[in-house]
Formats: sequence, C-alpha cells, structure tokens
Amino acid sequence: SRQESEVISTITAICALSVALITSALLPVDIFLVSFMKYPNGTYKDWAASNETRRQIEDTVLYGYYTLYSLILFCVFFWIPFVYFFYEEKDEENGSRCSQAKNALKYTVGFVIVCAALLLIGAFVPLQPPPNQNSTQWEKVKYLFEELGSNNGVEALSFSISSLTLIGMLAVITYTAYGMSVLPLNLIKGTRSVLYERLENSEDAEEVEHQIDKIKAKCEDGRPLSLRDRRNLQDLEAKLQTLRRRGRHLEIAERNCCTKVGSALRPLKILLGVFFILVALLFTVALFISNLDKALHSAGISTGFIIFGTNLTNPLNELLLTLQPVFPLDYVLITVITMYFVFTSMAGIRNMGIWFFWIRLYKIRPRRTCPQALLFLCMILLLIVLHTSYMIYSLAPQYVMYGSQKYLLQTPLTTDGSVPGNQTSSTTKICDAEAPEDQCTVTRSYLFLHKFWFFSTIYYFGNWAFLAVFLIGLVVSCCKGKKSVIEGEVEADDSDISDDEYIH
Repeated sequence: SRQESEVISTITAICALSVALITSALLPVDIFLVSFMKYPNGTYKDWAASNETRRQIEDTVLYGYYTLYSLILFCVFFWIPFVYFFYEEKDEENGSRCSQAKNALKYTVGFVIVCAALLLIGAFVPLQPPPNQNSTQWEKVKYLFEELGSNNGVEALSFSISSLTLIGMLAVITYTAYGMSVLPLNLIKGTRSVLYERLENSEDAEEVEHQIDKIKAKCEDGRPLSLRDRRNLQDLEAKLQTLRRRGRHLEIAERNCCTKVGSALRPLKILLGVFFILVALLFTVALFISNLDKALHSAGISTGFIIFGTNLTNPLNELLLTLQPVFPLDYVLITVITMYFVFTSMAGIRNMGIWFFWIRLYKIRPRRTCPQALLFLCMILLLIVLHTSYMIYSLAPQYVMYGSQKYLLQTPLTTDGSVPGNQTSSTTKICDAEAPEDQCTVTRSYLFLHKFWFFSTIYYFGNWAFLAVFLIGLVVSCCKGKKSVIEGEVEADDSDISDDEYIH
C-alpha cells in the first residue's frame, strides 16, 4: 500500500525471505558433496579416503547451516517482531523515534524469551539417557552439562529450528496445500468477461438505487423512517458505494493493456495451469508413496518412522537420483521445487488471507497490503521455505539422506555350497539406513533436522494432513466459478481515499 508505505518493512521482508531461500539452496550442495566423495562402484575417491578430510568438508557445510539457521532465528524472534511493533507504535500521537524503538523493544522481549526457552530445552534435553540409571541427582545434572559441552550447542539450535519447522508445517498444511490446487485451476479457468461483469454490476447498481428510492419514498410526507428502514437504507447506500467503486475499477480494467495482453496469452495460461496441476499430482503421489513406505516398512513411531531401505518406487526420488551426478540439474530441480512451494503458498495466502484461528487479521491484495500484513506474509513464507527441507526429504528420502552414494557389501564365498570359505565377494548396494556408518555419509541437513525423533513423527502425520487438505482444496477449487478480473481490488471496508489513490 503506497498510502501506508514503510521502507523498513519492505527491506525486512526481502532480507528475511532471501535468507530462507539461501538456506534451502544449501541442501543440494550438501547432497552433492556427500555423493561426490565416492565413485559409482562404492569406493571412496583418493582425496576423500581420509576420515579427517571428510570431517572437514562436513564441518564446513555444517557451519553454513549454523550461520543461516542462526539468521533465521534472529529474523523470526527479534528483527521481524521489532519492525512490526515499531510500525504499530507509529500510530501513537506525539511519539518520537526513540520512544517507538523503546516500546518496540519492550514487546520484542517476549519473543526473545521464547527463543531462549527453546534453546535451553534443546540444550538440556539429552537424546540418550544417563549411562547409570541409579546415579544421584548431581551426577545427572553433571551429565547434562557434559552433553551440552560435547555437542557445542548443536541440539539447542536444532531443537529451535525444528520447533520453527513445526510451525512452518502448519502453514504448509493451511496455505501451500490449498495453493497447490487453487493456482493451477485459476490459470485453467481464467477470469470472467469484463463486459459481462460491467453489465452485471450496472444492473445490480440500478436495483440497489431502486430499493433506496422506495425506502426514501416512505418519508416524503414528513414521517420519520423506522429503525429497521434506517438500517436497511445505510446498508444499501454502502452497497451502492461499493458497486460504484467496482464499476470504476471494471472500466479501468477494460481499458488496461494488461487485461488485453492476458486475454491474448490465454492459451499459455492454460498450458501453465495444466503443467502446475501435473506437478502438484506428482508431488502428491510421491508424498503418498513415501508415507506409505514409512507406514509399512519403518522402524515405528518411536524412531520417527525411519525407513530401512527403499521398498516402494518413488518417481521423484528416482528422478533426482538420475539427475544428481550432473550437479546443476538436481540443483535446478530443487530450486524449482522450492520456488513452486513459494508461489503456491503465495496463491493460498492471497486467496485465504492471514487468519488467527477464525479471526481474519489481514488481506493480501495488489497495492493494498499494509506493512503489518507484509511482515506477517514474510514470516509465513520464511517458515514455509524452512519446512521445504523436510518436505523434500518426504518427497525423496533416499536422495536427501545419501544422494547417489553406494557401498561395497562383503559376503563370504562358500566352498562346497554350505561351508563359508576364506574368500569374499563384493556387492555394490545403494546406501540406506542399514549401511555401515563408515561406508555411507549422511547429509548434514538430515542430521540437523532429525535429531529429535518426536519431531519426525509429527512431520509424518503432518504429511497425511497435507494430502487431505490438498484433496479438499482441489474439490473446492473445482466447484468454484471463475474469479473476477478485479479480484481483491474492491472490498466493502475500503476507504474512498485508498480507492482514489489506486486509480490515480
């Protein structure tokens, strides 16, 4: 909204979302490095044969995750809330910049306390029980501090990021699942005719004017209107004002070059919509197969549904494994998947708005979005992109965990058909959870986001919810008619000032 334009909120949104996208772009680099260490026959390359060399490479990637995830925590728990409250304090009369910043910091302290609590919980919740169950309370406390010192705070940061990813999962279920259905179907169905909408709007305006005249005719002889008639008259006048604004917008849309170009590009929009719906169906099938594989062949709920090997053919997983040896191709595909999630999430947010349970907080509209809504939108998209790391793991678990790594399985040869001999045979197998630890290197992203089994369990059930919401959104989008060519531009609660600004 140019009427409520705020530079700092725009810069904050751009920077925060950029950090999230760069974080998601680190995932294919991580997968490429662990895959590039080995030859196709399952042996390590000469430069990666040393455990020290592999550890240095892994640590470099891990430090990159530390830096970017720390920036995400800074944006979510300090910078975005501070900018939000700083703008809210702007409405106070006779308020200086210093008082605005002081009050904004005061409200932001609550978010900092939540962040500190998450870090403490993650730091002092051990992944394994103390070695001696009969130890004293002091020994147990000492063990917690020793664990904290040994992991250098990795669990604390991982717990905080996993908590944010959990919130991002709720946003993905709410907005992305619906956006994946509404975006392609809107492209396929297109918009209503401008001429037909103008005619329909004119008829509605004439009907409302006729009803207003009928009510006003009741007081021509000097009699006052009843309370019911006065309320009806106010509602009708507000409706007539909205219809007139709608008529002005439709008139501008009819003369707009973008509308004419959009009509000329109608076949391209249909092809793009068909492509998006096919991609959505591919993701849905891949996610369903992955979840079904976990349900049938995983180690159970207490281990976060870890899969011991690939048991069902996943089309997206196979495609990524095929493209992985040629580095840019899988990187481009992961980037396309991430941007697809962003665009579909944006479509879902724009169609639904920003809600707190059943209360609608903000609307997202072209040239009408207030700075607070922009910051909320930025935080939601940041959390959604953060969750894409686990979503991609759900879509292609084998690719995200090990890339295209293989290992040599040594099996003893039998001499007379029953007694094993001294000789062994080597069989090349694809790396999975049953592979020896020194033969397969797990990506740092998988280890970082899957340290706590209960988060993985929640993500698993969240994927089923995602599939259900997508199917419901697909049915709802199919039942809806074509949207207006000025969808979201005119609302009953808009002011005449903002309307005039939009037109000029």
